[in-house]
Amino acid sequence: MAIESVNPATGDTLKTYDEMTPQQTAAAVDEAHTAWKSWRTTPFSGRARPMKTAATILRERKEEFAKLMALEMGKPLKQGIAEAEKCALGCEYYAGHAEAHLAPETVKTDAAKSYVAFEPIGVVLAVMPWNFPFWQVFRFAAPALMAGNTGVLKHASNVPGCAIAIEDVFAQAGFPKGVFRTLLIGSRQVKAVIEHPRVSAVTLTGSTPAGKAVAAQAGAALKKTVLELGGSDPYVVLEDADLEYAVNTCATSRLINSGQSCVNAKRFIIVEPLVAAFTGKLVAAMKARRMGDPLAEGTDVGPQARPDLRDELHQQVVDSIAKGARLLLGGEIPPGKGSFYPPTVLADVKPGMPAYDEELFGPVASILAARDEADAVRIANDSIFGLGAAVFTRDAARGERVARELEAGCAFVNTLVASDPRLPFGGIKESGYGRELGTYGIREFVNVKTVYIK
Repeated sequence: MAIESVNPATGDTLKTYDEMTPQQTAAAVDEAHTAWKSWRTTPFSGRARPMKTAATILRERKEEFAKLMALEMGKPLKQGIAEAEKCALGCEYYAGHAEAHLAPETVKTDAAKSYVAFEPIGVVLAVMPWNFPFWQVFRFAAPALMAGNTGVLKHASNVPGCAIAIEDVFAQAGFPKGVFRTLLIGSRQVKAVIEHPRVSAVTLTGSTPAGKAVAAQAGAALKKTVLELGGSDPYVVLEDADLEYAVNTCATSRLINSGQSCVNAKRFIIVEPLVAAFTGKLVAAMKARRMGDPLAEGTDVGPQARPDLRDELHQQVVDSIAKGARLLLGGEIPPGKGSFYPPTVLADVKPGMPAYDEELFGPVASILAARDEADAVRIANDSIFGLGAAVFTRDAARGERVARELEAGCAFVNTLVASDPRLPFGGIKESGYGRELGTYGIREFVNVKTVYIK
């Protein structure tokens, strides 16, 4: 079966790849397991050397990788360059901090000596999405490999070129053969890879339905999982917020990656005194962002990654309007080639509308009015998702208090939600479980071993 790379800005096929056979896939997993036997005993300094080299390669080739991302999934060039640079930062961070994160912890007991050790567990399967085709992979791979595990990647089928390029980065950086392998396979082979006896754990970033399917398969095989799933992040704007700053930050967050991020701002919950002013300014800010060819300088919003995703998003908008939402901007599929969808703003969003209840994975902003702070928190938490959240106020102490009340894996005050290699990242509710990044992330795929000496 063939795997196609298609340019979402034109609809043209870029390249066709042969899918690996089940036998080739199993052999790649076996190779990763064989590599793990020696990689697990490689000292941190030995793991750090190629990881630092990978960071150098990412920076040297960032324009090349940004162009590849633009061609395969439509990311504007400047955002692709920033993504490659963030991957380099992640590699450097774990090269420098993995040993400290995984240092044995002494625990005083009746023993002469007792402590907790953190040891690698083996081959980790990563099932990764197309929206951040480099960062999502390095976000998993840098800590997992520095912990002494090896990795096999099942990337989204619309970014095979990115998947191959990532494997090439690790090979060029000097990682031993088999420490990181890309599996060019479709979703039908994932279950067999999860069940492969040499696979020890699975991490997935993707939709909630995909996460539930993988969790069920991994659970049946007694394999640990970490799931980072969908989100419908609320951005709460209180009456004492810096309005201009809040609007610009909200518009930026909503349109990062052409609106295709789990932690884009999606639901804007505005307290009554600011609703009208915020709405008018947000419409102007969204309208000012330039949609076009992701390879062109100055493009802010590229195409949606696939036609079916664009069409699904548009149907959610249509259905929300039919149920009473007001369309203030966009909301129409533009003529011509490509999977483009314009920056769109919906007001008067209420429960029962897709714009309220579901994740809108594209450049659509939903405005929800709240009576006061307590009502804003209630609306923010009235969601099946719980990935990120933000609150805007001039009172930092108030912002921190509200942030603690928001049901999310991460809550930010007076800035947009973003992942950081130094901090744990992940969600609650139907946004998944487990954590990536930081001390908690690198410890997800280790054996937390008690050592007790009498």
